[in-house]
Amino acid sequence: MRGWTKSLDAAGVRDPGLRDDYDRQRRLVRRFRRSAYLAARLLLPPPLLAHVVAATAVMHHGDNLLDTGPLPQRETAWASWERQVREALRTRTSDDPLLRAFAHTVSAHPRLGGIVESYLTTATAELRFTGFATEADFQAYVDAYSYPAFMLVAGLLAPEDDARYRTACRTFIEGSQRLDFVNDLAEDVREGRVGVPVETMERFGITADSLAAGVGGPPLRELVAEQVTTARTALLAARDLSTLTRADGRRLAGALVEIELLTAKAVLARGAGVLHGSANPPLGGTLRVLARR
Repeated sequence: MRGWTKSLDAAGVRDPGLRDDYDRQRRLVRRFRRSAYLAARLLLPPPLLAHVVAATAVMHHGDNLLDTGPLPQRETAWASWERQVREALRTRTSDDPLLRAFAHTVSAHPRLGGIVESYLTTATAELRFTGFATEADFQAYVDAYSYPAFMLVAGLLAPEDDARYRTACRTFIEGSQRLDFVNDLAEDVREGRVGVPVETMERFGITADSLAAGVGGPPLRELVAEQVTTARTALLAARDLSTLTRADGRRLAGALVEIELLTAKAVLARGAGVLHGSANPPLGGTLRVLARR
């Protein structure tokens, strides 16, 4: 806790109530993104850690609202949340501890304001996501949702001249999202919204119905291998993030890319087994990545 207390001090979070708000988000992020939280805790300088935690919590909360429950419930929940976010950023306060912390983070990093606006404007792409017919549809989804959501956090690490940085972020999140859709195939099939484009599955003689029936075998193994290879190509190209990120965020950016590459290797090894559960990067490999940085 001493390191976290130091981070709150360095981030200018002095008010006891606000410190408690940030601490709630720390506990949340640590629970649902343990490896990413560990990387941030070890590799970020104290002034950035609390703000990255708050932004990550907002991204996670929004994602849950957009894809949990029946569509009418999600539409209502998202509309309410969007109004609350805009009001919190306008007034710099809220009844919600998550939004109180995030409003303070945006005050400390005003460039986030435009990023939040972009995210709110296009996030309903996730609300209505039921799958993709084509690769072009997948790319449009990345542009409309995955990339703006990622920038809620990545915007805190952006340099002043950030055009190349934003391009590298887009490359990274394309690879990461493609990898997620393959790795989460079991869960997505149960929910009836497969993230691998239909035209891609058809090349391997696979359909959403056959996946729901549990049919995997060599065709699915080949599909997984192709998608992981494509994702890995993007992730390797995104290694530029470790030099394009502002200096105090480079260690974290580099570690996140390397951990995703470890995940890609694990998914490739799982092969058709992803139809029965996702793969995780090996703990030892993850710790070595963090230790090297």
